[in-house]
Amino acid sequence: MAEAPPPAVAHGVARTALMVAAARAIETHRADALAADPYAEHFVRAEPTCAGWPLRPEQVAGGEADPLWGRLGRYFGLRTRVVDDFLLAAAQAGVRQVVLLGAGLDTRANRLPWPGGRTVYELDREPVLTFKARVLAALPPSVPVPEERARRVAVPVDLATPWEGALTDAGFDPGRPTAWLAEGLLLYLPGAAERRLIDTVDRLSAPGSAFFYEIKHPEPPEVRADAMYPRAVRVAGVDMLALFAPGPRPDSVADLVARGWSATAYSPFTFARRHGRGPREIPNDPLAANRWILAHRSRAGAAG
Repeated sequence: MAEAPPPAVAHGVARTALMVAAARAIETHRADALAADPYAEHFVRAEPTCAGWPLRPEQVAGGEADPLWGRLGRYFGLRTRVVDDFLLAAAQAGVRQVVLLGAGLDTRANRLPWPGGRTVYELDREPVLTFKARVLAALPPSVPVPEERARRVAVPVDLATPWEGALTDAGFDPGRPTAWLAEGLLLYLPGAAERRLIDTVDRLSAPGSAFFYEIKHPEPPEVRADAMYPRAVRVAGVDMLALFAPGPRPDSVADLVARGWSATAYSPFTFARRHGRGPREIPNDPLAANRWILAHRSRAGAAG
């Protein structure tokens, strides 16, 4: 497929969310798909500046060797599967409320087989949530209308500002265990904002809560020169290097452990090996700096 010209501004919808949606669409149609999102491609189709983006594996000329839609796309597919498993495990363990921080174009409230009585709070900027609602409400007849398997509550907020009040006003109960997700969010937050987010999640988490988030260690110049980054700018209009927060990162894993959580940082390649597919590490690999944090707050001492 010919490369599309550099796209324009996506009318307030985060281009990173659209890029990840395209990757989820490609993953959905792989013969060995790690995750399935039947709605992802419709977000991309609804944004005119994304015309020409691939939405099927056969539309990616270089296959999995393509640094953007192949290799990074497979990374997003693997991350989707790992997060799906994490959140469903928390729900099966009794967690009844889920909070998606920077929800983007996530459709887990609709597509995952939640146990009954679960609520998914989606926090993001109002234009993103409005765009998502509009696309889902206008799906073509050939696409099943998404059934909310969990109660979905949209909470329009700017996560760079205090958001605790908006969440509790929407019905969130800090006295109940919660499954938190910050998928691809902390990479773009300055260190101080990351510390504030960790502190807020900790304060709002009852015993039995779980937290999945992603961080990225600083990369040396030779890694930042990888073809993935300029290709994302040229083809998708996303300058990831400019979006990544500069400066040293806080040790949020140690912070959570000091607050009584169990928290482990995993390389994504751990899960690629576990599932037998997904990106494998290569020399000067930009994905090698990424870590997925799986954290749990013990139920020990919980009342009831």
